[in-house]
Amino acid sequence: MTARPLIAILRGITPDIAVDACAAIIDAGITTIEIPLNSPEPLTSIKAMVDAHGDRAVIGAGTVLTTADVEAVAAAGGRIIVSPNADPEVIAHTRKLGLESWPGIFTPTEAFVALKAGATGLKLFPGNMAGVGGLKAIRAILPKGTQVYAVGGAGPDNFGDWLDAGANGFGLGTASYVPGLTVEQIGERARGIVAAYDAAIASRG
Repeated sequence: MTARPLIAILRGITPDIAVDACAAIIDAGITTIEIPLNSPEPLTSIKAMVDAHGDRAVIGAGTVLTTADVEAVAAAGGRIIVSPNADPEVIAHTRKLGLESWPGIFTPTEAFVALKAGATGLKLFPGNMAGVGGLKAIRAILPKGTQVYAVGGAGPDNFGDWLDAGANGFGLGTASYVPGLTVEQIGERARGIVAAYDAAIASRG
């Protein structure tokens, strides 16, 4: 399966549905999945998802704010750490443990702080506040090859605009999941995201 630069963000998901939801998302074509730590029992869900599907997907946590959080996610088998902010200590500790680090940035200063600390890639957040113009401006001064994912305000209806502005990938929150969805609905949303992304890529050659 081709690994698309898409992260399904399952904020609020509960352990009883996590494993089946994960399977539905992977089957739809999204192979990176994040459970924010402010979800109910997030580490339980992450461990269950890793145990069941860790050979098919990169699974980890979002809203990771401390090095203790990083340790806990690593212990649960998580492989990716996503944060809303750029904390050099958290980034460095994440990389020390061999995990992917995707800190949130909004300004050039934060972007360079994150990269200096060893970030795998950057999460432009909130994307709807920065806008495509903000990404274009930041992209112009970032080191060549820097990976930037747009999160918040980027989705199936505007993937093309963000790609044109220099986005490498996307984190999808409410487009992927809101509490109360069935596994079937989660899979349907994931398939819609994948179809929209693939169409946006195809239209750009």
